[in-house]
Amino acid sequence: MKIEKKILQVYFQKVLDGSKTYELRLADFSCNPGDILVLKEWDQKEKRYTGRVIEKKVTYVGKTKNQTFWSKEDVEKYGFQIIAFK
Repeated sequence: MKIEKKILQVYFQKVLDGSKTYELRLADFSCNPGDILVLKEWDQKEKRYTGRVIEKKVTYVGKTKNQTFWSKEDVEKYGFQIIAFK
């Protein structure tokens, strides 16, 4: 399945140059390994697409809604971070 999403210019460029190898998104849509994430660059200032598009194959999807690793207090205090690695 192909999934189209907006991505801000600063993040689009990082995906394009290979330094950003993940996406943090609200889990309000279905996404599975093997899907194609179509990232459409969005100019937030002009409120329009730039025309640049990149497609990436989804290799892993992790969700945190029902995580039990950390206490609610720690999550509220520190939040989450995503760490990408090769």
